[in-house]
Formats: sequence, C-alpha cells, structure tokens
Amino acid sequence: MKPTDRHAAAPTPTGMKAALRRNIRTMDEWRAQGEARATFGERLAGAITRFAGSMWSVYAHTAVFGAWALVNFGLVPGVPRFDPTFVLLATIASVEGIYLTTFVLISQNRMQAAADRRSDLDLHVDLLAEHELSRLIALTGEVARKLGVEPGNDPEFAEISKDIRPEAVLDELEKHREE
Repeated sequence: MKPTDRHAAAPTPTGMKAALRRNIRTMDEWRAQGEARATFGERLAGAITRFAGSMWSVYAHTAVFGAWALVNFGLVPGVPRFDPTFVLLATIASVEGIYLTTFVLISQNRMQAAADRRSDLDLHVDLLAEHELSRLIALTGEVARKLGVEPGNDPEFAEISKDIRPEAVLDELEKHREE
C-alpha cells in the first residue's frame, strides 16, 4: 500500500469536515496566542535551542573547532598559534555549554507549560465526555424501560450510568499509588 493510498482510504464524513476544520483552526490560534505571549527571552531561547539542535550547528562547530585546531597545531602557514594548549577553546566551549544548557531548560519549561495546558484540556474534554456518556446511558435506560425492555439487575449498567466525580478518581489513584 502506498502512503497516499492509506490517506485516501479513509474519507472524512461530510459532517465532520467543518468540525475538523474548526478544531484545527482553534489549535492553530491557540498556538499563535502562546507564541504571542512568549517573552523576548523565551523566543530567543527557543531560536537558540532550535539552531543548537540542528545540523547547521554541527557544521558551524566543526568548522570553527576544526579551524581553531589547525591554527593552533601550527598547520596554517603565516597564522600564529594563539591557543597552543587549547585552554581558551576549552573555556569557551564550557561557557557555551552553560549558556546552551540554560537555553534548553528555558525552552523545556515553556514546552512543559504548554503540555500541562494540553493535558488539562484533555482531562476537561474527557470529563465532559464521561458526563455526557453517563447521561446518555441513563437516558437510554429510561427509553428502554418505557419500551418495556428492562436492563435487568446488571450492576455494570447501574455503575456506568452514574456520573463520576473527578476528585473521587484522583483520590482512588492516590490511594492506589500509596499501596
């Protein structure tokens, strides 16, 4: 199967296209707002981190360190050795590492904050869906009873038709982790 065949095999239902477009537009706007709220320092840290994590950074470092080594090994005629013990290069590389680590941490903190917001949204949507499903199950049970179809004494039906309180789930998770 070709990669294009895989995408063509799953057409989007007509009614879903508008909802999908709206959701994609909403997510794009949400990301753009997050970028707009970023401070200059956060944007700078992101740009530096993106460059440092690219092949261009590898090429630049290879060129600079390679030239430094060639000059300081005395392999470039007419250019005096200025760091024959490479102490200056080691110091510069160490300071660069300190700053780069800080920029990466700033970027990671920002990405974690965005991930936390997405996680909160996911939880909120999940809780809304849980509530709606519980209401639909209860309504389906009422319709079944009016039609003379009894769900019987199925304890699972009674359980899934109840709303779940998020704090009860969190308490249960905490209790399980403590055990």
